[in-house]
Amino acid sequence: MSKFDAQTLENLKKLCRIECSPEEDQEIMNSLNRVLEYIDQLNEVNTNGVATCNYVLQTMLKNLMREDEVKELLPREQFLSNAPDQIGGMVRVPPVMKTP
Repeated sequence: MSKFDAQTLENLKKLCRIECSPEEDQEIMNSLNRVLEYIDQLNEVNTNGVATCNYVLQTMLKNLMREDEVKELLPREQFLSNAPDQIGGMVRVPPVMKTP
């Protein structure tokens, strides 16, 4: 993989619509070059016969959901004590739509 050069950085800055100081430019170029070097290092690993995976962790291969359990409801007073605002025994929320 090639090195990240000043022209590539200028193109990237234009695409991202960002401005950087010369010191920031140098820091970005150094960081991106380190990333490219790491990718080169990873490309040296023999992956023949290794199946592709979409997840890093084996446990993420399936949806882990808990079973629904029917439990007692909280008493209204305890429930409302957690609400930031209440009115008439109900949770008060900011209006979503205003009437004309």
